[in-house]
Formats: sequence, C-alpha cells, structure tokens
Amino acid sequence: MGIVLRPTDALRPPPIGLRADDRPVFVRADELRGQPDLMVEALGNAELRRADVRVRAERLSYDQANDTARAEGNVRVSHEGNIFTGPEAQLRLARFEGFVVSPKFTIGANGAFGTAERIDILDADRAVATMATYTSCPPDGSGGPAWLLSADRVQLDFNTNEGIAEGAVLRFLGVPILGGPRISFPLTDARKSGWLPPIMALDSSSGFVAAVPYYWNIAPNRDATITPVVRTRRGPGVDGEFRYLEPTFGGQVRVDWLPDDRETHSARYAATFDHTQEIAEKWGLQVRSLRVSDDSYWKDFPNAVPSQTRRLLTTDAILQRDFARALGGGGDWTVYAAAQAWQALQGSDPESLMAVPYQRLPQVGARTSQSLQGGFKTSFETELNQFTNPGGVLDSGRLTGLRWHAIGDLSWPYATPGWSLTPKLAFNAASYSLDQPMADGRTSASRIIPTASLDSGWVFERGTGWLGRNIVQTLEPRVLYAYTPYVDQANYPIFDSAPKDFNFESIYTENAFSGIDRVSDGNQLTLGLTSRVIDASSGAEALRLAVVQRVRFADQRVTPDGQVQARRFSDVLAYGSTTLIPTLSLDASAQYDPDVQELSRIIVGARYSPGPFRTLSLAYRQTPDKTEQVQMGWQWPIYGATPAERARADTGGSTRKSGGECRGSLYTVGRINYSVNDSRVTDGVLGLEYDAGCWIGRVVVERLSTGLSEATTRLMIQLELVGLSRLGPSPLQLLKDNIPGYQLLRERSSPATSLPFYD
Repeated sequence: MGIVLRPTDALRPPPIGLRADDRPVFVRADELRGQPDLMVEALGNAELRRADVRVRAERLSYDQANDTARAEGNVRVSHEGNIFTGPEAQLRLARFEGFVVSPKFTIGANGAFGTAERIDILDADRAVATMATYTSCPPDGSGGPAWLLSADRVQLDFNTNEGIAEGAVLRFLGVPILGGPRISFPLTDARKSGWLPPIMALDSSSGFVAAVPYYWNIAPNRDATITPVVRTRRGPGVDGEFRYLEPTFGGQVRVDWLPDDRETHSARYAATFDHTQEIAEKWGLQVRSLRVSDDSYWKDFPNAVPSQTRRLLTTDAILQRDFARALGGGGDWTVYAAAQAWQALQGSDPESLMAVPYQRLPQVGARTSQSLQGGFKTSFETELNQFTNPGGVLDSGRLTGLRWHAIGDLSWPYATPGWSLTPKLAFNAASYSLDQPMADGRTSASRIIPTASLDSGWVFERGTGWLGRNIVQTLEPRVLYAYTPYVDQANYPIFDSAPKDFNFESIYTENAFSGIDRVSDGNQLTLGLTSRVIDASSGAEALRLAVVQRVRFADQRVTPDGQVQARRFSDVLAYGSTTLIPTLSLDASAQYDPDVQELSRIIVGARYSPGPFRTLSLAYRQTPDKTEQVQMGWQWPIYGATPAERARADTGGSTRKSGGECRGSLYTVGRINYSVNDSRVTDGVLGLEYDAGCWIGRVVVERLSTGLSEATTRLMIQLELVGLSRLGPSPLQLLKDNIPGYQLLRERSSPATSLPFYD
C-alpha cells in the first residue's frame, strides 16, 4: 500500500529566531492588489500565513501598519491545531487577537468541536465563545450529535487546560442529563482542580450510592480528592485521598469515613497509608498500613478494602541500608529494621474463623550475596524477631517469644552451554527464647540443621522440520539430590513456617516448608525431564512438555501433616503448554498418585485471542474430594467493528464514518467463577460496553462472595463522553483485574478521576 500525504493544520513551521512582529507575512491568491509596505488585498482562493497562523478566505486584506488581517467568505483560521471557520473574521497576527463571526471551531488537543454566534480570540491561549455548543460527536442520523454541551458563554483557556461553560446544559441523545450555571471541563486529559462528575451506583449492602468528588490539583506533584457520599441504607459519609511525590519521598493517604451507619448505629472507617522515602544515600524507608473500624467492614464495603486478603490487614514498616561491596567482598550487604502487625477480621461465624499470622515487633536483620574467588558463591541472612499475637487469634495461648535465626549456603556453580552442575552446602540455625514453656517444659532451645545438595541440568538440541516450519527441539533433563539429616522439631514453635504447595517450583527445592521454623529431613533424588519445540526463525516457544518425580531413599519424618512419609516415590507432576496455533494458547498440569493410580490434582487452561478486543479464557481446576472449579473470562465484540478494524478501514484511523456518523460497537465482557462442589457462582463480573466513537457506555454487575452463603452485588453504569469526561462509577480497573487480556476501548493519558466537570 502506498503512502498517502494529506495537508494538516496541526503542523508548525520551524522557528526562525525572529520576534512575532518581525516574522514575514506570506500572501497568495488568484489576484493580488496593494501598496508596498502598507497594505495588500487578496481576491479568490486567498491565503495569508505568518509563522503558525494561517488564514484562508475568498477575500482578505492585510494592513501592515496595525498588523490586522480582515477576511470574508468561507473564512478558515488555524493556529496550533485549533481551527475556526465562519463567514467573517478579523485578526491581529502577532498577538493572535480578533474575532470570528458565526464560527465553527475545532480544538486540536482533543478533537472536540462546536459552534457559536461569535468567538472572540483574546490571545494565543484564550478565547470566548458566545451562545456556543461543544461536542466530540458529529451529527447522528436524527440530525444532532449524540451528546451536546450548550452554553450562553464558553471560555477556553488552553494555557490552564480549562473550558468554562456558563448557563450550560448537557444533553445526551437529545435528553438533558446535567446542567448548571457554571460547568468546568478539561481541554485535554491533563489534571485540573474542580468537581468531578457525580457517581451513582447500586449496592446490595449499601443501597443507592451517590457521590460527587472534588479534585484539587494542589501542585504538579501533589493532589487530593474529597468525596461526599450518600448511601440510602447507611447514611452520609465522606471519602478523602491525598497523593504526594517529592524528590526523596512519595505516597498516599486515604480515609473513608461514615460517621453514623444506620445499619450498625456506629461510626465506621477505613484508613490507608503508603509511604516510601529515601532518607539519605542508600537509606530507605517504607511504611504501609491498612486499618478498618470493625470486623464486618470488609463484608459491608468490600471494594473499599484494597487488599488481596480482605480479612487480614497489615501494617508494616521497614528501614534499610545498603552497603555496596562491603567488607571487601564481591557482593552487597543490606541491614534492616522492620515491624509488622495485623488486623484480623474474624466475625462471629465459627465456620469462617481463620488462622492469624504472628506479629513481628520488631524484626532486625542483615543479608548478603557474595561472589568469591574460584567461582564460589555464598548467601547469608540473619534476623532477630519478637513474635507476638495480634487480636483475633483463635488460640490466645499459643507460644510467643524471641527468635534469632541464621541461614546460609555455599555453592560452586559450574555451567557450560550444554550442561550445568551446582554442588551446595546450606544450614538453617535458630535459637528461641519463649514467653511460655514448650511441650517439654523448656522456654529456650537452639538447633542447627545442615543440608547438602547437588543440582545438575542438561540441554540437548536438534534442528528439524515440523508442519512446514524449521524448528529446534530440546531435551532437558534435570537431577537434584538433597540430603538433610533428621532433627526433632516437634516441640519448637511455628512462627512463620508453612507447607509449600507441591508443584514444579517446590519439587526442585530441598525443604518442604517455607519460613524458618521447620526443615524437612530427606535423602531424596528429584528427576525431571522437559522438552521444548522452538521456532528456529523467531525463537518463540511453540510447545513445552515436562514431567518430574521425587524418589526417597529413606522415610521422611518431618512432614507437613506430621505423619511419617514412607512412600519411596512421590506423586508425578506433568505439565504441557502450546501456542502452535498463534491465536490459541493451551496449558495443563496434573498431579498423579502412582500408588492408587489416580489424579490428585488437575489444572487445564485455554486462551483464545484472535485479535485486539477479542479474548476468551477458560480454566478448570480439580482436587478430588476437595475443590472443583471452572473459571471463564472474556471480552468480545458482538456488534460492529473494533477500534483497530475501524482504524484500518478509515484512511486516517478515525472512529467516525466519512459521512459524519458515529459507528457503534457492542462488546460483552465478564468473568465467572463456578464452584462445582457447591453448585453456585462464587464470584462473577458481567458487563456490556458500547463504543459509539465519540461516547462509550458501560454497564457492569459484580458479585463478590463474602461467606459460604453471602455475597455482595454491585451495579455500575458509566457514560464516557470523549473529549469531555466520564460520568458514573468506573468499572475499568475491575475489568482489567478480572479479565485476562482485557483492553481499554479508549486509552487515556491520565485517570478518569483527573477530569473535573463542575467548577
């Protein structure tokens, strides 16, 4: 396809180093008249240009003495991408000051346009339109644009990125939906202070929710949002957020406050604090905290708790110092002091109670990784922790106290392009001083547990052809031998250890536990084999198959379930993935028990993405006698063309038809988690998105489980007027977090909350 060149008013001429008054004026037309150095008159296809100001008309004249141009008949004035057209105009070029009668105008920054009885151009950055309209939509089939802002007077200030409409009414599909004596709107996506569009939603927990946020652009590096909120079931409240970014520190503070909840007859709140700071060179501080007023807050306001574990909220702080090449070694050291506390939201239902981790008040430690002479490598970590019980602990008498630990290893990795060998010696040492006696009556104890391992891997390759493609096939065996002697740890407390999930990552580790307090004994060999098919030209992986199993040469006595593991062969893990079809990716993993000849766990996933804004994913997970789940997510057009398809169809990538009508595209989006065991949908998101080119409508319903038989449902309706603002609660982050491969229909350079609407 050949390159198509088209004229544009958005391009600026290069600077020539002259003042505006001294820059030359170029005039051309079918006929030119005038007096040298005084005036010139142009008739027929007339055009006048100085620097980035261009005036076209049927007739125009230029008075050099007062630098004034007058134009009549099909006038078109363009400056820095902004275009004004009308029957008559007058303009002082150097100041870019004048007026246009009965103009139509286009704003280059956002593509929006409008009409007026008259527009007065005050200077290069300011203009005032009288009896004006403003929209980004061309007329639809009924003769009017889909959305239209009309006002008695509109002030445009491109320097402050603000438009102010006085006596304004906003109409959507001909119906007035908003009005006010003074409405402020942005001319670009840049931030500005002002009232944001009102937010209205339905929530099964709070009823009808209405909020009108106020955005305060305090400085380029600081802003705040204050949001009065009314919930019909719970009463009025206020939410606030403050963000800051300084040269050496930054963060945000958020508080949601409900002074009198009509349902609980109490004050309720959620407070979030996140701060990161560089105190001095190589000194860093990070503080994070999330707290709520009561145990039921996460159920009543699930979307106000920004945590992956909504019932377990953390407060932690860490101060650390990095030392580069300390002590003459070949690596860095880090020393740190930290504290961690928890708020557990337990509730009153005995079936929903959960185990709560220990608090660390305080935690002090140091760690390093060093490269030594002769190719040796070593790592070392030591910590001193004071473990305490937070509120909400099921067993308030569980052991608390002080623990010092040290872990380290020395390895000698040797690698060639075809194989590698890594012998390693490691140790795990811990000493306890407890507040209560252990089962054997002691309040203090120490132990050290060594581990020796040998890890080796090979890579064999061969070139061949498959399905008409040149490929590289690999065969990659891996062997890990690990020996850890048995040390009785039954009486020791468990402060931070937990069993590792049995998967492809954990099977190639020496210890079956995470944390410090438990170290599994073992005399075992892990054998794995991986084969890959790689496209020889692109290097992309088209197929991967893997299988791995562990062989025990002795009984394992320190186990996750406390029972001696006498099996010599572990479960077999198998994995496969493929992208042989470029638009389709498949992956599956299975855990097979050879003793009973049954699958212990299976996970199967597929994702089909034939193009932009088209994605469909399906996953199935099963653990026999425990869980069985199906998850499905999608984004798919069901009517009309996608933005990418419209861009290819239109020469300039426009989202509008050449006839001026908005094209409509309807998408369905969603994610569903279905529990086969419980025969119910545990969580789900369902929605529709309609992209009309100049406006986007979204309707999204979210169902969020808050218990075995409880759930919160929320309805969000959003109207995005392109070039103006977004009205209603935004479901965009919800869709991005829940739908794999989800794409925004319209990318913005700043978030919707930075688009003030009311002044």
